[in-house]
Amino acid sequence: QVQFVESGGGLVQAGGSLRLSCVVSGDTFNAMGWYRQVPGKERELVAAVSRGGLTSYEDFVKGRFTISMDDAKNTVYLQMDNLKPEDTAVYYCNPGFVAGRPYDYWGQGTQVTVSS
Repeated sequence: QVQFVESGGGLVQAGGSLRLSCVVSGDTFNAMGWYRQVPGKERELVAAVSRGGLTSYEDFVKGRFTISMDDAKNTVYLQMDNLKPEDTAVYYCNPGFVAGRPYDYWGQGTQVTVSS
């Protein structure tokens, strides 16, 4: 059974940093992404990484966030620097699409709150 266990969230002041972790068990995926969601809005992609080390970022986090994957530990990280209040959200990891279809299992997420 696949599980995504996200951790590392918390309360931080604007300009601060957090490092999120996502431990994947039950399967391996060629790529993983970090997503975030605020109440009343759709979940949005933040960044993605492939097992080959290719990364991509949404414009609103470029230069501030860094995604990485430890293949041996089957763990995905998101280093978040220079956090802004608008980064406040619940953050989730997910492979996005598998075999051309949206992967519809989500973990519990980890709450990130950035105070101004």
